[in-house]
Amino acid sequence: MGNHKKTALLIIDMINRMDFEGAEDLYNNTIDIIDPMLELKHLAKQHDLPVIYVNDNFGMWKENHDELIDYCLEGMGQEWIKKLHPEDDDFFIFKPKHSGFYGTQLKLLLEDLDVNHLILTGIAGDMCVLFTAKDAYLEGCSLWVPQNCMASEDTFYNDAALHIIHRLTHCDISEFTGELPEHE
Repeated sequence: MGNHKKTALLIIDMINRMDFEGAEDLYNNTIDIIDPMLELKHLAKQHDLPVIYVNDNFGMWKENHDELIDYCLEGMGQEWIKKLHPEDDDFFIFKPKHSGFYGTQLKLLLEDLDVNHLILTGIAGDMCVLFTAKDAYLEGCSLWVPQNCMASEDTFYNDAALHIIHRLTHCDISEFTGELPEHE
């Protein structure tokens, strides 16, 4: 990957019970991103890139990700939670709001890992991925948001969020095609 920046993969809100209004639409739109996300995660692991789960806490303030995963496995997203289950060497950060940076230790973790390039994936693209991308850009990170690794309840808003992310952060939004792109 001949680059000058250390990269990390963020997996946003994929540990999700999917028990809210609009969840069925989000579920249906998320099915197609699971395989590319899994392949991207495996490739990140092969390149020794940190994998960081940034996830809603669903009001579970104990910050025990095993309890959160068990809770979410009872919901509609259980099939992909089993596939995307965090591994022992993955990081797991709880977020109380839309952005992975707001009220979390993500910025400090990225500094500690010397990461300044992020690959953002997950749901909902028009909310949590969008807000995280905006904050990552403001924190000085460069980004890649592969469009086939992000989903929202409505594909129109997902596409709009991708265009907003690209316009605001000047990042790459090309699809993941089995390789990590070069970045500056």
